[in-house]
Amino acid sequence: MATTPLRVYGGVTGSDRQAGRRAVFIEAGLELLGAPEGEPNLTVRGVCRQAGLANRYFYENFRDRDELATAVYDHVVDEIATTALDAVVAVEDPELKVRTGLATIVRLIAEDPRRGRLLFSPFLAGTPLAHRRTESTRLFTQLLGTQARQVYRVQVGVRLELLSSFLVGGLAQTLTSWLDGDLQASESEVVEWCSEIFLATSGFPQ
Repeated sequence: MATTPLRVYGGVTGSDRQAGRRAVFIEAGLELLGAPEGEPNLTVRGVCRQAGLANRYFYENFRDRDELATAVYDHVVDEIATTALDAVVAVEDPELKVRTGLATIVRLIAEDPRRGRLLFSPFLAGTPLAHRRTESTRLFTQLLGTQARQVYRVQVGVRLELLSSFLVGGLAQTLTSWLDGDLQASESEVVEWCSEIFLATSGFPQ
């Protein structure tokens, strides 16, 4: 069955309009999922109201609310991972790589706490995003392990996996406490102290 092409209105193609609406829904989903109290029971009606768009536009982009939640989560993870990796690759000094990567991650979360709440909030632990969190943790662990191999020549093995998992998990818990206000530290202090821990950890020499 042939697909009817999306028409051009005002110089904007149908596919561009659809992509624009998708971006609006993702932003609306982030606003709801990343709220301070969390929104584990995200609804199509609620996100359409937040986006200011009709239901039919929701379904041209997503099958259901779970697919939207996954798209929002993946968007945030990709944004953080890509930005941090680009920043690290642009730096030559090994110690500065660590500080730059951590500073980038902390800044992204500080400038938009919704990102951190989406990644770490306990309100979303029992939702379909729980599996996504496991996958994203594995992604960041692999990225850290790759940097350790390339920059510090750390040998591949269980020790490297343990170190990477320990540091990623510890950073996640630290940022969770910081966002919740339980950790009274400035952004620069979080970056500095976490950098010291990363650099002092066996296998990541200063």
